[in-house]
Amino acid sequence: MEAGYNPRTVEEVFRDFKGRRGGLIKALTTDVEEFYQQCDPEKENLCLYGFPSEQWEVNLPAEEVPPELPEPALGINFARDGMQEKDWLSLVAVHGDAWLLAVAFYFGARFGFDKSDRKRLFNMINELPTVFEVVTGAAKKQQKEKSSVSNHSSNKSKSNSKMRASDASEKVLKLQPKDEEEGLDDEEEDEHGDTLCGTCGENYASDEFWICCDLCEKWFHGKCVKITPARAEHIKQYKCPSCSNKRSRP
Repeated sequence: MEAGYNPRTVEEVFRDFKGRRGGLIKALTTDVEEFYQQCDPEKENLCLYGFPSEQWEVNLPAEEVPPELPEPALGINFARDGMQEKDWLSLVAVHGDAWLLAVAFYFGARFGFDKSDRKRLFNMINELPTVFEVVTGAAKKQQKEKSSVSNHSSNKSKSNSKMRASDASEKVLKLQPKDEEEGLDDEEEDEHGDTLCGTCGENYASDEFWICCDLCEKWFHGKCVKITPARAEHIKQYKCPSCSNKRSRP
């Protein structure tokens, strides 16, 4: 669909970024009902694409390996029914922001942008509210605080992410009450030591984040199934990739 389209200057890459960003914002705001319907959890892994024309599309990932451009987050449809709609849309928005930067700096690397070009491109991008800020309404609140928003939001997000990770770990790993007593007894330690990750097969470790599938009841490293503590906090019923793929078959 975009074959042969290659922005080569900072200004062209920025226009490309703005168009794709506009498409994502449209999908997550004005066209949100249509976007929601297209992200059927019963379908295969789906991605949200934004195009320079400010259009959007929900589709399967590119078949080429490696792809011509960086790919958006995979499988956004699987989490749709396991979260509050606003939380799900916010999650898609965050991944959309990461994808937009990846595409912009892919062009920058491909066409030899130097340090000053990359800095100028990022400063132009940074003047725009993120997709996440637009979708959550934070952009309007921050318009009057442009000078201090960068440091403030950075510090706030760090503290919030730590708190969410802690809360989510307690929720998902409720079988391991680490701090209730001075330590677990030998039987409990042995029990958890025998737990193996359903993806990589490695043993349980108390310093790692784990999550259990509500269907097959297997445990997984969060990193192996790409679930963070913050995301786990919003998931009512977690389905591992294997169980999700079973559901998607006719």
